[in-house]
Amino acid sequence: MLTSLSIKNYALIEDIQMDLQSGFTIITGETGAGKSIMLGALSLLLGKRADYSAIRDKEKKCVIEGSFNISSYHLQDLFAEEDLDFEAQTIIRREILPSGKSRAFINDTPANLSSLQVLGERLLDIHSQHETLSLGDNDYQFLVIDSLAANASRLKQYQAEMQQLKGLQKQLQQLREEQAQATKEYDYNLFLLTELQQAKLVTGMQEELEERYEELSNVEQLTDQLGSAVNHIQQEEIGAAAALREAKNNLQRISGISGNYQQLFERLQSVNIELDDIALELESALDKVEANPAELEQVNARLQVLYNLQKKHAVATVEELIQIEEELVKKVAVSENAEEEITRSEKAISEKKEALRKIATNLHAARKSVIPKFVKEIESILADLGMPNATLKIELEQQKDFFHNGHDKLNWLLAANKGGSYNDIKKAASGGELSRIMLAVKSILATYSKLPTIIFDEIDTGVSGDIAQKMAGILQKMGKNMQVLAITHLPQIAGKGDRHFKIYKEDAVHSTITNIKELKGEERVEELAMMLGGKNISDSAVAHAKALLN
Repeated sequence: MLTSLSIKNYALIEDIQMDLQSGFTIITGETGAGKSIMLGALSLLLGKRADYSAIRDKEKKCVIEGSFNISSYHLQDLFAEEDLDFEAQTIIRREILPSGKSRAFINDTPANLSSLQVLGERLLDIHSQHETLSLGDNDYQFLVIDSLAANASRLKQYQAEMQQLKGLQKQLQQLREEQAQATKEYDYNLFLLTELQQAKLVTGMQEELEERYEELSNVEQLTDQLGSAVNHIQQEEIGAAAALREAKNNLQRISGISGNYQQLFERLQSVNIELDDIALELESALDKVEANPAELEQVNARLQVLYNLQKKHAVATVEELIQIEEELVKKVAVSENAEEEITRSEKAISEKKEALRKIATNLHAARKSVIPKFVKEIESILADLGMPNATLKIELEQQKDFFHNGHDKLNWLLAANKGGSYNDIKKAASGGELSRIMLAVKSILATYSKLPTIIFDEIDTGVSGDIAQKMAGILQKMGKNMQVLAITHLPQIAGKGDRHFKIYKEDAVHSTITNIKELKGEERVEELAMMLGGKNISDSAVAHAKALLN
């Protein structure tokens, strides 16, 4: 439960401190005194985004700090999941710096807003004046029923499966779009692919073909030059081989005279061997040179195919053509294999829908099981709150479609008067009746959820007199099992509180500030008397106030 609340430099609040206890606590104050400011500060502790304009003195930081006794609420696992240090007396702090930057801390450990929101949902429920209207909202109606049915884990599982289903459906849609596009381009892509495959592309083939083309195109020149080269080497008397042999013989005769001559002789001998090898290779190359017009035409044709393909695909190498061929293989395969892929995807979707259907059926069964008891309890509380003839009908119907929370359609229908027809609850109930219904719902939820603290902001809107007295009784009863704070303008409710705080404005030297103080004894009697009869307090108002307190 909330044990203390400190607010500094926030809106009209300069510095206030509230020490709170269990039970039923009342907060009163004139309109505009700052009750909504206090709720706004509390909302920051629950993870609401900070507003820089809320800082009172822009030169100083704004600090809101709440201390919570959570020793008996089994939140250790939640703290572990959020990577936070668990403390039985947990302190949540929000700071808004003059720079506009906002910071959050849980037990002095920096925390993000999502952690505050997760923890806040387990610590505190603020019922605002506008929340009463949410009774007619379908999501809120589901929230109530699912809370009673303990559907949290089922919903989490369902939503995880639903997310996966959406992913599969998106994948199927993409496959179908790709198939449609591939089908349009299939014939053209297949033609391009066949053309490339017929060229039998191999890395390095262009260079080889171009080299062979040059050889076949220059047979006469090759024959003349190779023949001449062989002749110059092997002529009997003046050829290079004969001259080299003579020089070698000359050096052999003097090789014994000096080591230098021996080395020169050996080098000439090596050159002679190399020249003989060259002559043999030249002769072999000359033997192979042969005019072949048919092969020349064939090589030229293959080169023209390559050149045309390169021009067509705007590339310069065979390697780039091979890459394009590989891409076309994939594109053609997409079209050829699309049906198989789509069939697999449709099967996965069907299986996922079946898994969702099972969870949704469990959700439906759990919801259906709690509705009769819930309706009975609501009608019982409404009877105590001056609506003895009001009957609630909750319709729960299974649908074929999957929604974000199952496949149920839910309607809350109310017949406010005896013999009246059922109508949508937000149309069938007046403002005061909606307040009573909401209080009934909250009192039931509080029992099931075991929430530590709930704050009601004018839950008594639209009611007065004896009904207000009965509402006060319900709030007081709720306070036996949890911490209840109620902001109210009704003395009948204020008189039932175990403790009573008053929020008020006062003029400081240069500004107006909001303060809060706990009322005790005669201060509380005086406050109730003013709520009953205005600022001019009469004896009867005082007597009535004392009666309410007793």
